[in-house]
Amino acid sequence: MNSVVKWALVFLVFVSIVLNIVLIGNPSSRAPKCSAQRVHPLRGKHDDHSLVFADLTQEEYSQVQQYMLHQKDLDISTNQLTKPSENFLFLIDLSLPKKADALAYLDGNGPKPVRGATVVVFHGAQGYIKEYLVGPLPNPTAHRDVTTERYKTELPINARTVTVGEYALLFRLLEVEVFSQLEKLLKESFNAEGKKLNAFEQMPRGVRSGDRQTWIAFHRDVSSMYIHPVGFEVLVNHKSVNASDWKVERLLYNGQYFDTVGDLQKKYDSGSVEKIVYKKSLDYGSLKPRNKPLQVAPQQFYMEGKRFSVNHNQVLYLDWSFAFGMSSLTGMRVFDVRFKGERIAYELSVQEAMSVYGSVTPGMIITKFFDSSIGIGRFAHELVRGVDCPYAATYVDTYRYIDVPVPVRFRNSICIFEHNMGQPLRRHFADFFHNSYGGMVNSALVIRTITAIGNYDYMWDFIFYQTGAVEAKVHATGYISSSYLVNGSLRHGHQVAENVLGNIHTHFINFKVDLDLLGVKNVFQTKDMEFVNVSLPWMPDHYAMVPQLVENQLNTEKEAALRYNTKTPRYLHIASDKLNRWGHQRSYRLQVYSFAGDPLPESQAEERAMSWARYKVAITKHKDSEQTSSSLYNQNNVWTPAVDFSKYIEDNESIENEDLVAWVTAGFLHIPHSEDIPNTVTVGNGGGVLLRPHNYFDEDPSINSPDGVYFGPGSETSCDTNRMACLAQEPCSPVLEPFTYHGFDGVMKFEDWV
Repeated sequence: MNSVVKWALVFLVFVSIVLNIVLIGNPSSRAPKCSAQRVHPLRGKHDDHSLVFADLTQEEYSQVQQYMLHQKDLDISTNQLTKPSENFLFLIDLSLPKKADALAYLDGNGPKPVRGATVVVFHGAQGYIKEYLVGPLPNPTAHRDVTTERYKTELPINARTVTVGEYALLFRLLEVEVFSQLEKLLKESFNAEGKKLNAFEQMPRGVRSGDRQTWIAFHRDVSSMYIHPVGFEVLVNHKSVNASDWKVERLLYNGQYFDTVGDLQKKYDSGSVEKIVYKKSLDYGSLKPRNKPLQVAPQQFYMEGKRFSVNHNQVLYLDWSFAFGMSSLTGMRVFDVRFKGERIAYELSVQEAMSVYGSVTPGMIITKFFDSSIGIGRFAHELVRGVDCPYAATYVDTYRYIDVPVPVRFRNSICIFEHNMGQPLRRHFADFFHNSYGGMVNSALVIRTITAIGNYDYMWDFIFYQTGAVEAKVHATGYISSSYLVNGSLRHGHQVAENVLGNIHTHFINFKVDLDLLGVKNVFQTKDMEFVNVSLPWMPDHYAMVPQLVENQLNTEKEAALRYNTKTPRYLHIASDKLNRWGHQRSYRLQVYSFAGDPLPESQAEERAMSWARYKVAITKHKDSEQTSSSLYNQNNVWTPAVDFSKYIEDNESIENEDLVAWVTAGFLHIPHSEDIPNTVTVGNGGGVLLRPHNYFDEDPSINSPDGVYFGPGSETSCDTNRMACLAQEPCSPVLEPFTYHGFDGVMKFEDWV
């Protein structure tokens, strides 16, 4: 090849590169940006009525806090790390209006209910807990003690949640009474010299009412601490509100119990105890990718703008509208749920998440976690765009005041998005007699939050389908709780790492479903099938077993309390007395999907605090005094619970043509296995309830959706009833917000506690 040809080739390559750069930089050469504005109008209009359910604003939290601090007779401490012996303003949350008042306002028949806040004060100086109703908001001027009105009893101080201030005192006690006395053991067994061990505690705190004795199990100081137990546990008695009275009562080291720190130290030094020898191990629970991410997973975006709208706490989506909120204690909830303008539900809400563990070691052997007693919504942190929710979702901030000195903003802690569920909602390909295809994508609206409660992360979804169905469900991920492997451990789980047992446990989730179908006067019905032996009409002497419909109406609360250990009819309905076009009662079906383990036997004293878990579904008559199935205080006074759900049923009231509430329990049994390392996945770990219209409409309302597709031979490429045929002609590139994350801002570090 001569030099002229070589230079010609070099010149052509250069020109090609320049042209590519120009084309890449020229916006006209790329697909236009998808519309950020809504192309098609909303089907409804926003209004301010939803604000009756709105969470407290940052200003309202501050106003309530300052009002309470100025009440000199309450003598509330202003210290950030309040001592148990002081009076502490622990919680401020919205006080929901009475249902009758709210409905009158929503339906234009009454004034707006007075807005108020519930305030929880731990009166350590007096030895009790009080709940106050503070209002009106904004600018509160009065408060009232509502403790006995709500719980029919006084609340002892030992029913309180352990606060940040109490944890700080516990950690100091451990430093002085344990770690400083066992430096040799800690160094040789755990390489903990100059480093702290992380603590994970057992609950409930004791074995009888009034106890406050906590077994604290220690774990390696790594991000996945929950699956790195070291074999060392300490029992601390902190019953007194005076920290000077606290003491270490027992210790467990490598499966052997000791009465005092000195006893363990003496036997360790003398060699009369089997020692744990430190062995360096990898952080096998780390979620840092082991390979550099080189690809982006499929993304979803909106070509014609979002088909939903969020204004304050109200969402409009196609035929749906609802209000939403976040309780610090119970988590996400929605109110005034309407389809085509008709109220379907007054309230759908999370009530409780509870787990019962099995073990031979004290840190887990009697553990029963009640997450609302710590605060489910309290731990709804910022959601990660593109992972926790679709990148293009709408994100909403929330504010909370629970065990903090000032109201805290949690950015982007709720996300709302329309989602292609990945399968058609309906379809049929006709190849007999007629040739056609009809189908519809299953696109639904999701409102989601994720709560990281200690080791577990719960993903809470409310899903609104175009059929008029609503789904409430939860998926669990995060880390399993584990214990150090000792003799007998394998009766309670599987080994998942060296010297690590993944402990068997149950997950029970309780939802409140307050359906109001065409008014508040509804009934509870069940439907199922049975085989009956019938003679054939054209062959009377020949018999066949044929399925037959079995229908019943249950008229009292005890009849409608459907226990987990009994056979339950497969169709459960809340029904109106109104009929559809075909003469059937208009109703919604409660379709529960659950893989829950067995509930705790009722012979156990602690069972009363979780008595809602006895029932797959329980139907009660609505009462404003029966707002929740559990309480903030059930965890730490589990033997004398502030709320015993079974009492809602004991009075056995009529549920015929009454305002009905369904309490639905779902969940799953978790037997940890090696694939729970490094982290439990959401696949297969969850449960929930689907609320499906059953004869409520005359036909499936989604037939009117604009998402339908239909074509026959010769019209496959027509856009009239097949928008899919035109997508290639309407390309656009998504408009994406820059990736940001503020979830670590303001998170209290361990060093801030001690």
